[in-house]
Amino acid sequence: MALRITFHGGAESVTGSNFLIEGEKGRVLIDCGIEQGKDASIREMAEPFAFDVSAIDALVITHAHLDHIGRAPKLIREGFTGKVYATHPTLDLMDVMLRDSVSLLAQDAAQEGIAPLYGEEDVDALMRSAVPLALHAETEVAPGLSVYARQTGHILGSVSVRVKGEDGTTVAVTGDIGNTPNPYLPDAEPVEDADALVMESVYGDRLHDHKGREREVALRDSLLRAIKRGGTILIPAFSIERTQLMLYEISNMMDAGELPRVPVFLDSPLAIKVTEMYERWSGEYFKKEVKEELKKEGSIFRFKNFQDTLSREDSRDIDHIPGPKIILAGAGMSHGGRIGRHEALYLPDPKTTLFIVGYQAPGSPGRLLQDGAPTIRIQGKTVRMRAKVEQFSGWSAHADRDGLLEFAGKAARTKTFFVTLGEPASARFLAQRIHDYLGKKAIVPTAGEVWEVTKTGVRKL
Repeated sequence: MALRITFHGGAESVTGSNFLIEGEKGRVLIDCGIEQGKDASIREMAEPFAFDVSAIDALVITHAHLDHIGRAPKLIREGFTGKVYATHPTLDLMDVMLRDSVSLLAQDAAQEGIAPLYGEEDVDALMRSAVPLALHAETEVAPGLSVYARQTGHILGSVSVRVKGEDGTTVAVTGDIGNTPNPYLPDAEPVEDADALVMESVYGDRLHDHKGREREVALRDSLLRAIKRGGTILIPAFSIERTQLMLYEISNMMDAGELPRVPVFLDSPLAIKVTEMYERWSGEYFKKEVKEELKKEGSIFRFKNFQDTLSREDSRDIDHIPGPKIILAGAGMSHGGRIGRHEALYLPDPKTTLFIVGYQAPGSPGRLLQDGAPTIRIQGKTVRMRAKVEQFSGWSAHADRDGLLEFAGKAARTKTFFVTLGEPASARFLAQRIHDYLGKKAIVPTAGEVWEVTKTGVRKL
């Protein structure tokens, strides 16, 4: 007996995670994400899935980023009737993220003259089919197929998923692997029981510039420089994880007297909701020492001189607060959300500092700014770029080249690695390192490829 895996998304691409694993009787889809970045097309995302949706028994989600969940409601629209498995916090985050995406995707679809990918009713149906996935437990999700979830330290509730067939053959999908150490999330747990491992490679060919205490010092020193300039500090931050990381570190630095208490604004309704969920699930999913910190302080994300701005009126009131001030807003690649209005207003000011604290997909506004574009189109207007840019890859939620290799090295049973979820050069580089350093077979699959996995090896079908 064998398992088959088809790479419907996430092969040759950072985004669009979508892997179909089939046994003799059952079919499990791991992730159902949307593609993002320069080459992503809403028209292409609207095309029917390349597999029989009604034949899928279960959808298992590794974590709640849109490139892993963004097309899940579309499954419902096309006839999926199975259950959706994810950890408790992932289900909570999914509900918020997908509802937030409905109107944005509808706008994109309208510009292309096509029907929306899905609506609120599809999100409702998806969430009604949700089943909480326990950590460290074997859970049957389809005829002849079970899954086992381990934390990956990427974002709240993120897991790797190991699928087991009736004869014991196993395939694991990492989802995204966290950058170690995370201040409050546990480190990624090794996968030691997979015959084949599908792993991410976002930073497969790069090292983060600072780690641990070094990255904290670099952030502090850059914030001090920016505050001294007297202007506005803009931090485009992903609503999940990056925002919480920045708030945690800024809070600690101000409490320790390392930073002056300038006004700090979280100008993102979505990030505000997500932060509340981080606090809700901290007791089960945070590190032990941080749980103790929470007992003493009540919150690790909120502090004096910090303000949530839920309404648009509150957001516009920030304009009247003189600098220096810090504004965290979405989206993380400057491709939407409230950050666009702030960038249009403040980027032409040479006293402004733009902090880039996460991965910027090729073609995204954030990537253009990172690469030094003199002008940028924001909300239909051309904006001249005079602000100073500070870059921090060390705050990525993804493991870097060495972290990924270390993770792979702990997969003792694994004979074959499928290197996915990375730009082609990054995936190939990591695959070569796995081969050279670990002596294991490493394959960079192409979109649509089908592979058979047995206990003794793999073969392309």
